[in-house]
Amino acid sequence: STTRAIAVAQQFLGDPRIVAVVGHLTSGTTIAAADIYNSGRHPVVELSPSASNPDLTGIGPYTFRVCATDLAHGGELARFAVRRLRASAAAVIYLNDDYGRGLLGTFQEEFGKLGGTITEVDPMLVGTADLGAYLDHIKLDGRAQVLMIATDRAAGVVVLRQVRARGITLPIIGGDALTGIQAEGGLAEGLHLTSNWLPDLPGETNARFLQAYTRLSGGALPDHRGAGAYDAVYLIAQAIRDAGSDRASIREALAHMTAPYDGVTGRIAFDAGGDVPNKAVHVGTVQAGRIVLDTSR
Repeated sequence: STTRAIAVAQQFLGDPRIVAVVGHLTSGTTIAAADIYNSGRHPVVELSPSASNPDLTGIGPYTFRVCATDLAHGGELARFAVRRLRASAAAVIYLNDDYGRGLLGTFQEEFGKLGGTITEVDPMLVGTADLGAYLDHIKLDGRAQVLMIATDRAAGVVVLRQVRARGITLPIIGGDALTGIQAEGGLAEGLHLTSNWLPDLPGETNARFLQAYTRLSGGALPDHRGAGAYDAVYLIAQAIRDAGSDRASIREALAHMTAPYDGVTGRIAFDAGGDVPNKAVHVGTVQAGRIVLDTSR
């Protein structure tokens, strides 16, 4: 809720005990809260683990994110569709919000550059229950070779249930907001989705993080939001060690890091817009209740 995000941001901004904020989680809430965090005599750092909308770039000097933007996610999905799935035509169903529109736009642009054709683009709203008209038309038209769903998990479940019920067998791809959908079992099997981080990425840093996390969680695996939040906490801790716990000092330390931070989600150093340039995006496939890194190219 953007309304709730604004209220939380006002509370945090006004509390001198709070020197930085890890959040918010989604693009809409992070963008809504950014105006608050960047205001007043004592702005406070807002460091999001997972807000990916390009509109967040440069929104304010106290707003940062550790994840890649939708420019990377949409482009990677388009390249995966063309190069891995050999698709030259795609149908798209998107959630008509900041996230859905952002992912749709970047996917469309890159897919077109690669010679692909978008056969149709269909919007849905939160709470939309019946997508029959869209799906029947996609099936009847028959040109699409892949279905891209630019939605969050809840809307993605709605789409998948109706796709399966109609016997549509197109490969389905989507962005990082679908994370968690692997818990839906067979409904999500075979779905391809992008992520800033996946558990089976190689490297000692990731292995140590997973070992510590699963020990505390009773074996449950984190997702990209957990990994991004972990990196955000350590970045803030490093800034405090380097510059002290004053809000402005933390901001300066993050904006002008002397060396990149090697985190669980990769190497992190912020540009002038608060982004991590060239942040890697990975494609995973839902297999037996897990999102498994796709290594085929």
